Amino acid sequence: MHTLITESVGQLPFDRSWFLDVNSFARATTWLHTPARDYAKYGVVLFAALLLWSWWAARGRRDLTAVAAALWAPVGTLVAVGLNQPLGRAVGEARPYDVLPHVEVLVSRTADFSFPSDHAVMSGAVAAGVLLANRRLGLVAVVAAVAMCFTRVYVGAHFPGDVMAGVLLGAAVTLAGWLLLRRVLVRLVEALTRTPLRFLVSAGPAASRSSATRPSPDGA
Repeated sequence: MHTLITESVGQLPFDRSWFLDVNSFARATTWLHTPARDYAKYGVVLFAALLLWSWWAARGRRDLTAVAAALWAPVGTLVAVGLNQPLGRAVGEARPYDVLPHVEVLVSRTADFSFPSDHAVMSGAVAAGVLLANRRLGLVAVVAAVAMCFTRVYVGAHFPGDVMAGVLLGAAVTLAGWLLLRRVLVRLVEALTRTPLRFLVSAGPAASRSSATRPSPDGA
């Protein structure tokens, strides 16, 4: 697979200079290496928790539209990451450490593609999905996504353009899917309230149709 990777230094004009600026910052902030490395590698756990929290909160409010959005969010994330695989292989961009010698690298080197970043795609998709279900929690997810994008560059795994494209792609897939499937998803959730699986979508008595179509004003 490594032979399919091109030797281009990023996809955007500023990729090289911005990456080197962040890499210089990484060299000067050794105290930040461990938390940045851990978040860049294992931050996916936080995003999984945000998805679960958004579903649980929507279920507790018996807001079926929010529940539908919360259930769509992980599906949209999987779709986004799945779409990113052929895109990344088609672009075939090399990792920064493959084309820029002597850079600071805080994670294990891999031979897969760099653009777009899988981690950024995941974080953008989750942030958009959680924002659809719960505005306040969605803001937390947005901050978490920005942090993920920064740390993936900070540890030397990606160029800035890789994470920018990734987070936008992930968010776009989740939002586009919701716009296309919203009515179907809400009807499906409504149908579940009349089945033994009602506990998955509502914590109390069956919600009325009006509650399924009326969005929460603040997502709280």
